[in-house]
Amino acid sequence: METRAGLSRQILLAMSAITVLAGILVFFGTFLVYTAIVAVYPLPETDEWLTSLDLVIFASLILVTLPIAAFVALRLARRILDPLESLACSARRIAAGDLSARAAAGENALGETASLVGDFNTMAQRLQDMAADMALWNATIAHELRTPLTILKGRLQGIIDGVFEPDERTLRRLILQVDGLGRLVEDLRTVTLADSGHLDLRIVPARLARELEEVAELMAPDLAAGGFDLRLDLDDIVVEADATRVRQAILALVSNARRHASRGTITMSLKAVDATAVLAIADEGPGVAPELAGRVFEPFVRGDPERAREAGGNGLGLSVVRAIMEAHGGSLRYRTAPKGGAQFEMVFRMPRSPAPSARD
Repeated sequence: METRAGLSRQILLAMSAITVLAGILVFFGTFLVYTAIVAVYPLPETDEWLTSLDLVIFASLILVTLPIAAFVALRLARRILDPLESLACSARRIAAGDLSARAAAGENALGETASLVGDFNTMAQRLQDMAADMALWNATIAHELRTPLTILKGRLQGIIDGVFEPDERTLRRLILQVDGLGRLVEDLRTVTLADSGHLDLRIVPARLARELEEVAELMAPDLAAGGFDLRLDLDDIVVEADATRVRQAILALVSNARRHASRGTITMSLKAVDATAVLAIADEGPGVAPELAGRVFEPFVRGDPERAREAGGNGLGLSVVRAIMEAHGGSLRYRTAPKGGAQFEMVFRMPRSPAPSARD
């Protein structure tokens, strides 16, 4: 490789020049010191200050040290350039689209060079993971959009062909499909904005108990119609939060419980734990399968496909809640509820002192 040859030549020339310069400085420096000593402590005069023998000794030393310097320079160049050559080759392969390319540091690489190669490989792995995630997202989003779009197209084509009557029932079903598409788009937007750090929040002191009571009042009739009883256990706590986004997260968690939990009681609790406010929503079963517990907040992760299809939803609800909580500087966690169901906890950091301007 031309670049490698050029760098090797530069290192060899630099080491050789340093060797020669060091020899000159040591050789003539010795005579200068000797001259200074003689000026202070005179010795018998000699005919020559620098003899031919001295020059022969100096040339011999240069001839001996230059091959050693060249050997050391070539070894050093190899230790530096081998990892860099591998890194450059891998970079070109990645630029050409092969994200699986990795650089090799080698056994004798310098510590700094090995660290550079390690950082490069870490970056390459993240690029590969991001590309794989993007491909999965695109495929999953296309799958999620296909069903409602197919239904909409089929119904509308049926109305045009006279197969379906454009009555109120048919139109309401079409509106439900449009609403589903709207929710999917909004959920995708929320998750994407949160991941990129651009989710806009209006943080103000808010009384979470009041927000929970409003959501409970809104959802109680639908929950009762589905066989659920909503129970509240709330402490009056003020946190710094975006009330609109908090309501969005609560609605997502309660809707998730309604779709997937067995009929029974859904409990919403709000308690102060140490320096945090924990907002928990728990149901009575069956909970999250153990193999999914660690991935339940990832986008489009679902349990049993048949049950998920019957329950509805787009697989983004918990991802949206996690994104909202992380944007607040808090967290979302899962644990098994006391009665064996699923319990999702939204953890907010408490302000250091109560804010007098909290929402009433």
